[in-house]
Amino acid sequence: MKLHLNKETRTVISNGKSSRLTPIEYDILSYLMNHEDEVKSPEEIYQNVWKDDPFDCHLVISVHMRHIREKIEINPSRPQLIRVLRGKGYRFRESE
Repeated sequence: MKLHLNKETRTVISNGKSSRLTPIEYDILSYLMNHEDEVKSPEEIYQNVWKDDPFDCHLVISVHMRHIREKIEINPSRPQLIRVLRGKGYRFRESE
C-alpha cells in the first residue's frame, strides 16, 4: 500500500481514497513517513511536531494516531502502516 501526501492541501491518498488531515495529523504522518522503519517514541513525535516539551504526551499522541489510522488504514483496528511497539513507540512501514 502506497501513501501519497499533498502538502498544499494537507490530504493523504490511501487505498485510492483521499482524506483531509488536520495540520497536526499531517505533521505527525509526514514525520513518521520521513523516518520510515524507525521506532519513534511519543516523546520524540511530540517534540518534533509541536516543538515543545513532551510532558505527559502519551494520550495526546495516541488519540492523533487513532485518527490518522482511521484515515489511512484498511482496517484501523488492525493497522498495517503505523504499528505500536508497546513501551517503545510507533513505527511507520509502507510495505510488510
